[in-house]
Amino acid sequence: MPPAPIALTTRAERWPIAGTFTISRGAKTEAAVVVAELSDGHHRGRGECVPYARYGETVESVVAAIDAMRSQIAAGLDRLGLQQAMAAGAARNALDCAFWDLEAKRAGVPAHELAGIAALQPLVTAFTISLATPEEMAAAAAKAASRALLKVKLGGPGDAERIAAVRRAAPHAELIVDANEAWTQQNLTENLAACAAAGVTLIEQPLPDGQDDVLSTFRHPVPICADESVHGRASLVGLERKYDAVNIKLDKTGGLTEALAAADDAARLGLAVMIGCMVATSLAMAPAMLVAQRARIVDLDGALLLARDRLYPLRYEGSRVHPPSRALWG
Repeated sequence: MPPAPIALTTRAERWPIAGTFTISRGAKTEAAVVVAELSDGHHRGRGECVPYARYGETVESVVAAIDAMRSQIAAGLDRLGLQQAMAAGAARNALDCAFWDLEAKRAGVPAHELAGIAALQPLVTAFTISLATPEEMAAAAAKAASRALLKVKLGGPGDAERIAAVRRAAPHAELIVDANEAWTQQNLTENLAACAAAGVTLIEQPLPDGQDDVLSTFRHPVPICADESVHGRASLVGLERKYDAVNIKLDKTGGLTEALAAADDAARLGLAVMIGCMVATSLAMAPAMLVAQRARIVDLDGALLLARDRLYPLRYEGSRVHPPSRALWG
C-alpha cells in the first residue's frame, strides 16, 4: 500500500512581546509568525518562521507561498526536493523544519541523529538589549548584568554613548553589538573605537549590504560579523575578505537543511559561525539548536523576549538555553 499523502496546514499567529523590541529599522510589540504543519495521519511535523520585512516578506505573502506547495507536497515532494522547489526565505524555512520534525517523528529518533549530530548540549545564549537612549539601555543592561552574554542593538547618533553606558551597567558581561546596517563609512571609525573601548567582542553588520566593500581594506579593532549580507551557501563567496564571522538565521537560509550546509561552508572558509534568530516562539528556536552546536556565538533569545511562549517551550536557565523536548520539535 502506498504511503498516505502528506497534508499541509498553514496558520498565522501573533505573540505579544514583553515590552517593545527596537532596532535601527523600527520597533514592534508583537511577533508575527507563520506555522506550517505536515501530517501523514499518524505523525505531525511543525515548523515556524518569521516573515522578514527587510526582504519584502509579509505574513500574507509567506502564507501564500507555503500554501502554493500543497499539491506538490501531497504528490510526494520531500525535504530534499523542497530545496529546489522553493526559493530560500521564511516560507521554505517553515516547511523545511516541518519536514525535519515529521521525519524525526516517523523514524522515532531525535532530529539531531538524522542530521548526524551528537546529543545536543545546553549553550550560553545572548540576551538582547533593545535600541533606546543611553539611560534606558543602561537600565535594561543593569537588570541583565548577571547574564554571561548581552547583545546590544545600536544604530543611530549617540551609539558611542550607548555602548559606554551599557558597559558601565554590565561590567562583567561579554558584549556583542548589532548595528543592523545603520552605520556609515563616515562614523564607522568612531563607532568601532567606542566598541573596542567597551570591550565588545563582535559587531554585526555595521554597514548596509552592498555598501560593505570597504571592510575588505578597513582595519578594524573588533571582529565583524555579516548578518544582512549572508543568506545561504551561495552568499558566502567573497565574505571572507570582508568579515570575520557570519550570522546564520534559518529564516534567511530557508531552513535547517541549508543552514547546516552553510555552517559547514563557512567553517571551510575560515569564517566563525554565529547562530541568530528573529523574535519568535520556542518552535522557531528549536531547529536552530542543531546549528548552534557548532557556533562560536549563540543568539537564540527570541522566545525569551515574548510575554508568553508555546506549550513545551525551550528551557532557559540563566544564560543557558537547553535543547528542545521532542514534544516541542524534533
